[in-house]
Amino acid sequence: MYTLGFFSPGKSTNRYVGIWFTKLPTQVVVWVANRDDPINDTSGSLSIRGGGLVLSQRSNGTTSTLWSANVSTGANPVVARLLDEGNFVLLQQEGGLKTVLWQSFDHPTDTVLPNMVRKTGPNYALRSWKSPDDPATGEWSDILDPNGSLELILYKGRTKQWRSGPWNGIFWSGFPDMPRVSLFTFSLVIERNHEASFVWGLRNPDMIARVHLDSSGALNRGVWQEKEGRWNEIFKYPSEPCDKYGHCGPNGNCDPYGVAAGDFPCICLPGFEPRSPSDWSLRDGSGGCVRKNLSCGGDGFVKLGNAKVPDTTTAQLNADMDLSRCEQECLRNCSCTAYASSNLTSGVGCILLNGDLVDTRVFTGGGQDLYVRVDAAELAEYRKRELKGDKEKKKLLAAALASMGAAIIVAVSIVYCLLKRKRKGNRGGSNHTILKIGVETLKEDLYEDKDPSVPIFDVLDIYAATDNFSEANKLGQGGFGSVYKVVKVFIWNLARLFGCCIHEEDKMLVYEYLPNKSLDFFIFDKTKGLLLDWSRRFEIIIGVARGLLYLHQDSRLKIIHRDLKASNILLDAAMNPKISDFGMARLFGEDQIEANTNRIVGTYGYMSPEYAMEGLYSTKSDVFSFGVLALEIVSSRRSNQYYHKSPSFSLIGHVWELWREGRSLEIVDSSIIRESCSMDQILKCIQIALLCVQESPAIRPTMSNVVFMLGNETTLPSPGKPAFILQRKHDDANSAETNTTGSSTNLSTNHMSITTLIAR
Repeated sequence: MYTLGFFSPGKSTNRYVGIWFTKLPTQVVVWVANRDDPINDTSGSLSIRGGGLVLSQRSNGTTSTLWSANVSTGANPVVARLLDEGNFVLLQQEGGLKTVLWQSFDHPTDTVLPNMVRKTGPNYALRSWKSPDDPATGEWSDILDPNGSLELILYKGRTKQWRSGPWNGIFWSGFPDMPRVSLFTFSLVIERNHEASFVWGLRNPDMIARVHLDSSGALNRGVWQEKEGRWNEIFKYPSEPCDKYGHCGPNGNCDPYGVAAGDFPCICLPGFEPRSPSDWSLRDGSGGCVRKNLSCGGDGFVKLGNAKVPDTTTAQLNADMDLSRCEQECLRNCSCTAYASSNLTSGVGCILLNGDLVDTRVFTGGGQDLYVRVDAAELAEYRKRELKGDKEKKKLLAAALASMGAAIIVAVSIVYCLLKRKRKGNRGGSNHTILKIGVETLKEDLYEDKDPSVPIFDVLDIYAATDNFSEANKLGQGGFGSVYKVVKVFIWNLARLFGCCIHEEDKMLVYEYLPNKSLDFFIFDKTKGLLLDWSRRFEIIIGVARGLLYLHQDSRLKIIHRDLKASNILLDAAMNPKISDFGMARLFGEDQIEANTNRIVGTYGYMSPEYAMEGLYSTKSDVFSFGVLALEIVSSRRSNQYYHKSPSFSLIGHVWELWREGRSLEIVDSSIIRESCSMDQILKCIQIALLCVQESPAIRPTMSNVVFMLGNETTLPSPGKPAFILQRKHDDANSAETNTTGSSTNLSTNHMSITTLIAR
């Protein structure tokens, strides 16, 4: 694929050592060793000398060094090799091990090849040639800048000319075409010290491709088209006025799509106006825009979609904040002018922008949402415009729906008949069918010959509410599907249910938005855990207990949750707990006490022994999980955490040992142990939790007993030996459990719900 040798570029007679594509009809050089020290005749030689690479020239009987790769080698032999990927490496062999002492990939010139790792800082920058005939270092450079949020920045000298926008977990926000190009793969790894490594690859390794910074300052990605004998340019930046850094000045927004061809593309961001209206009228936006007014009270944010996030050099980054907390943090700081997500994949990660917003632009597709701060009056004005726009859209939608009316009626009739037929067929089915819970049961209830108790939403409303399931509205990923703000896919939820939507194979429940995420987000984090004092934790324990009591006793149908854990307890704005994620739940008949399954589902550390080992589940299975959860809330420790100073390998076993020795308070989170007035209440919760995790389900209390014990002063029985307190070595902590049949049960150790099939 590649050739290493001496060459003379274009019309030049100077000689250089470089690497170029072997198969192309014209020489395309991808790396140059002595770019700033050419050989002026044919006397050059490249050799290994003193363990390093040396390029020398002999003139008038004297040998001079023009370029070298100096390394420390020692006594072992050294070889130089050109690899198939175009990387020229210096290797040292010691026994059977080859160590890379130096490689050309760490010293790029003007080209990035597939699988070439780009790192942060000037040492890994691309630097253009002076001209097509002169590979000497030119005035253009492209650097992966670690300041602020990671971005690729193109400089001319020391002046910024273009930037890629920050990496948002999927692509650079200023590369709108990046996700749509299926020829390449992209990966970015961020280190703890904020250094990073970016690499791209080819899905088809036989292709010839490169990223090239040419002598005119254009950064382009090309793929060689053999049939046409030319480079196919996938993208090129900068390619239009809005690509130029700061084209519309501070707080300006460059929008080449919202104006007629040839018109001035600059507009001010929401809440801003031109600094110089006269310059603006002359199509000069370099002065930018200034804030109309901002009182730093009662203000809010206007969303700018499909945007390249402004320059983040001075931005504040927080990898643990979701968008909701990001907004709150920005509102608390009057100098914060905008915010955006730093990770569209997880939905967690926040960019807080301060001062002027520089180099903002929008695209027809790609980019991401940017939230710009405006005062109350401006915010109200924007909302009026949105409402007006929504009314117009609804008129158009109504006209479209009217024209489709007949087709919809026919389709609904067919679906209705099929569902009725399926429901009638299932009435005579097995208990397995009768015991189903979740969307299927809900769907049949909705299509009974009576008014549904749960409103049915149109799928168009769902699309509108979630912005077409935008990544910005994604809250997370559950065991059975994705969770969006206002929508949770494939999950039944005890939080307030507003309605449902069934569209083809998609089944969605619409429920109240719970802004404080899940319980595990707080109790397993030392900093966030400080937000939960003992009184709040106790209320959460009682709230979860009451929720389970409702499921087991007060609900129209007895429901076994089977996956109660900290991550499935959601918290509303007042930190009230709501049990969620009923994808693994099962219905029991009125007189049914226990059921058996060959399909073990749930989460390691919360499963009762009879369920994990024998597939038997009942209300007492949930009681066991509640006991584990209560111990986690008291201790702020995970149930499967290993204890070095204890012979037991789990939280349950460790607490049991402390309980027998009268040292239970040693397990309590230090942030709440200071509240001495609550010691009796804390000890009571530990004792109730131990009662719940006893090995035999028959002697565990019911949830009605638990609620009574928590809410009343009463004498509590002494707990018996809990389940899962077997001793094992620390080295075995991550090994798979083995069930009574001898088969391996690889249950989840990362608090994610899993499904495991076990042969019987």
